Amino acid sequence: MAPAELRVEVVWGAAPHDVRRVALVMPAGSTAAQAVAASGLLAEFPALADAPMGVWGRGCEPGHVLREADRVELYRGLAVDPKEARRLRHGQKGRQRPKG
Repeated sequence: MAPAELRVEVVWGAAPHDVRRVALVMPAGSTAAQAVAASGLLAEFPALADAPMGVWGRGCEPGHVLREADRVELYRGLAVDPKEARRLRHGQKGRQRPKG
């Protein structure tokens, strides 16, 4: 027999080192969008209504049906292209190394 409720978590990284986590108990059969709505994060951050989402690091649609212990993640846009960030880090490290 399937459980009538499931425990899930909604996570939003509002800024680097500022992570909001909301633990919820939802009825079985709830979707990712329903969990986000129940988390209350939309009231605090209205722009999240259009944010891409995923479950445990894999993108999903708002209608994705959740399972026990799922973590719904809301994603924000990247401030810097990852390839460019790597080039910048490599350039800084390259200047710091002594040649020898």
